[in-house]
Amino acid sequence: MKKFLFNRKLKLTTLLISLVSASVIFTTLILLFSSYQSEKESLTNTYLSLNYSKADKLSCSVDSVFRSMKMSLEETANFIAEQDDMTDEDIQEQLELLRNNSRYFNSLSWIDETGLVRNIAPLSVGLKGETIKSGVTKEVLDLKSPALTAPYTAPTGRLIVLMSQPLYDGENNYKGIIGGAVYLQERNILNEILGNDIVDNSGSYYYVVGPGGKLLFHPESTRIGETVTANPVIRKLMQGESGMERVTNTKGIPMLAAYSMIPETGWGVVQQTPVSYVEKLLSNHIQQLTLYILPPFFILLVISIYLARKLAEPFINLAEHVNQLASGQVVSVPIIQSHWNREADILSKSAAIAIEAVQKNNYKLIHAATTDPLTELPNRRKLNETMESWRSEGIVFSIIAFDIDRFKLVNDTYGHQEGDKVLKYLADTIQSMVRKTDLCFRYGGEEFVLLLPHTTSLEAYNIAEKIRITLEITSSPVGKPITISLGISEYPLHSSSLDELFRLADKALYQSKLEGRNRTTIWS
Repeated sequence: MKKFLFNRKLKLTTLLISLVSASVIFTTLILLFSSYQSEKESLTNTYLSLNYSKADKLSCSVDSVFRSMKMSLEETANFIAEQDDMTDEDIQEQLELLRNNSRYFNSLSWIDETGLVRNIAPLSVGLKGETIKSGVTKEVLDLKSPALTAPYTAPTGRLIVLMSQPLYDGENNYKGIIGGAVYLQERNILNEILGNDIVDNSGSYYYVVGPGGKLLFHPESTRIGETVTANPVIRKLMQGESGMERVTNTKGIPMLAAYSMIPETGWGVVQQTPVSYVEKLLSNHIQQLTLYILPPFFILLVISIYLARKLAEPFINLAEHVNQLASGQVVSVPIIQSHWNREADILSKSAAIAIEAVQKNNYKLIHAATTDPLTELPNRRKLNETMESWRSEGIVFSIIAFDIDRFKLVNDTYGHQEGDKVLKYLADTIQSMVRKTDLCFRYGGEEFVLLLPHTTSLEAYNIAEKIRITLEITSSPVGKPITISLGISEYPLHSSSLDELFRLADKALYQSKLEGRNRTTIWS
């Protein structure tokens, strides 16, 4: 019956802890989810707005430049029209001057009313003297008014956009067109306006489309001239709209896109950022938020568990102590505290008194098992425990192994009783000279060991020498000084194995013996 109640109590405690933990966890998850949704909406709106602002600025820049291009063509045509005496060579020079000074056009040409290419700059284009009889260029020539074409393949085989200005003489007779060509797949005015490095670290980029949805400018130059009417953003641009929205591009990649019309040309600029980049920012945000939430979360969880355990703590602690004591384990004496329950209070105090009495006897036995009765120094067993403890804590330490030179002669000359006095004298002398943190052990017979924490072998050497010299000049219980030989090794410099480390210190001690005794040797 008691066992059933004890198990029942544990189950209730576990259930209470589980309920509190679940409440804290679910609250945290709800907070993270809400933050995720809020940040997602904020980032999406931010990038859409930034993209629209950039697309609008780019469209204004392109619009302004194309106005300037149109104006320069118009001025050139008016200048040529006003100069009745200009020869073909003069016009060629004028076209070369406009092309080199403005850098607006890749090539400039004068095509007369019959379709004959009278002049072209640069001459390397190679069309001078040829007659245009069909195609987009012929349509522009027949239009007899300013025009900007959609992208098309020119007679030279290049993909171009042609801006034209009609040419009339002083008597208002039509004399053809002055045409400026922009080579879309070569270095051109759009490259100079928009730049080459148009894909930033976020993966955002922009492109320009012309009438009919043809790409005029794109990070992938091989796509220039491609028709992309399947993209919903392009369709809206073709309808003269500007705006921003989330779309999936022709490659199936979700994008946050903004688009703006260029009034002068009827083209459109699209600036877009991959949704994956925003999701990456969201992921980083949630990770950062989680790091901020975790400390208070764990504090709250620990407090909750602590309060739950306090409800059953007296009986659980008592059961654990009694169980450990019954199994022969060494247990700490429970602190006697008053409890609101009378039975628990009486039982806890009675058990604590009984456990304390048993523990005192256990401590005496442990002390006797780990202490040398003659010198009252810790023995070899305590030495091994200490080294294992320091190694597990990663403490650097040095071992000084030493023994009394010719101790057998002391016993043989003065007797074992005097020999014991010498051993005790040595132990007391060592204890009075070392630091409080240093530990001295009797390893066996006349052999002793010093453990020096946080001490290098060189530092240990200085301590060893101080001890050796003191003993050399101080009278012992037999009426004259004794000498000792010492060997030093350092953990983990000389070895990370404790057994090997001790052997190395012992070898260094042996080396001191070989070299005449009464000396200190560091293992090398």
